[in-house]
Amino acid sequence: MTDASTDASSGTVVDWASDYDIFDPRYIADPYAVWDSLRDRCPIGHTDRYGGSWLPTRMADVTEIARDIEHFSSREITVVPTDADSDVLPAGSPPIQADPPVHTWTRRLLLPWFSHARVDTYEPYTRALCNRLIDGFADAGTADAAADYAQQIPVRVIGRILGVPDDMSDTFTGWVRSILEFANDEARRVAARDEAVVYFLGLMEERRGGDGDDLISTLLRSEVDGAQVTDEFIVGMLGLTLIAGADTTWSALGSSLWHLATHDDDRARLAADPALVPLAVEEFVRAYSPVTMARIVASDVVVAGCPMHAGDRVLMNFPGANRDPEAFPDADQVVIDREVNRHVAFGAGIHRCAGSNLARMELRVGIEEWLQRIPDFRVAEGASVTWAGGQVRGPRSCPVTF
Repeated sequence: MTDASTDASSGTVVDWASDYDIFDPRYIADPYAVWDSLRDRCPIGHTDRYGGSWLPTRMADVTEIARDIEHFSSREITVVPTDADSDVLPAGSPPIQADPPVHTWTRRLLLPWFSHARVDTYEPYTRALCNRLIDGFADAGTADAAADYAQQIPVRVIGRILGVPDDMSDTFTGWVRSILEFANDEARRVAARDEAVVYFLGLMEERRGGDGDDLISTLLRSEVDGAQVTDEFIVGMLGLTLIAGADTTWSALGSSLWHLATHDDDRARLAADPALVPLAVEEFVRAYSPVTMARIVASDVVVAGCPMHAGDRVLMNFPGANRDPEAFPDADQVVIDREVNRHVAFGAGIHRCAGSNLARMELRVGIEEWLQRIPDFRVAEGASVTWAGGQVRGPRSCPVTF
């Protein structure tokens, strides 16, 4: 491992092993080539940009770090440093941004909302929503599969769980994008975060003492060890539910539709055999895993011969791990009927995604309904597909014709 070869806040990347930049347009467009190169010569890259961080690229290293809660803390999970101790959000976003014991009891409060049984109750709404969205552009013969469809589904489902009206969806989308997609724009990120916190605090005041059956009302009535859960923890969990439940899934769904729009054989096969969709969903989230998290080194440790020191930031490169040829045959090929698929798109260890059941349902239903109504589609001729990167990678615009 070598020191960064350029200024940490600017300049063109010359050596990805010692100076990677996950916000570089080349990385966003094609991170796969970067990971392949690093695995061959320096499987854990380093950069001084954005406060410095490490980037593991192999499945074995990523999962080792994810499961080692003694040496790696989740107190900061963003890919760039943020004001995690802000007075606006003092508890952070538990359980994802917490270590035990806080992680344990906050996760326990959220898990019932994303169980298989509860997710089954969200499916009819999700299926109807998908069809309402398709109704809006089906006759036009053209649509933006990302902006008009994929980005509209998870945020509305989460809104339903929170008990807020559909007309908040655009506001929610704006907040989520500012916090995740523009994480390196501190002013924009902080403004969006603060607006979301104020909004949730207002909803909490409206529902305090009520008997509502939404997530907010339920958390307000919750107790841990005989004491009511404090507002700071509740607003943190609500923020997590919105942020983690929206961009991650809409990016995965957008990537899936982009793949089908650019791979005629896979599109035709899934349209003709919808029973394959669940397997295809697992392959899409493996091949186009959207989420990169972070950990903070709690105490000095060596991973794969690489010495990491307390306070270092490590990017949990789950997307890179899922493209590791040591873990998957034909790792860079999308095999829609891949049966053995132990991917880590939803993370690993105690912080594995609590909402994975919901995400899988939304992806499955979103693809099923699209293919039933629009079985033959492709990227519009001459159109530009734009991708976001950083914390969450996925298409922001994907114009298609049908």
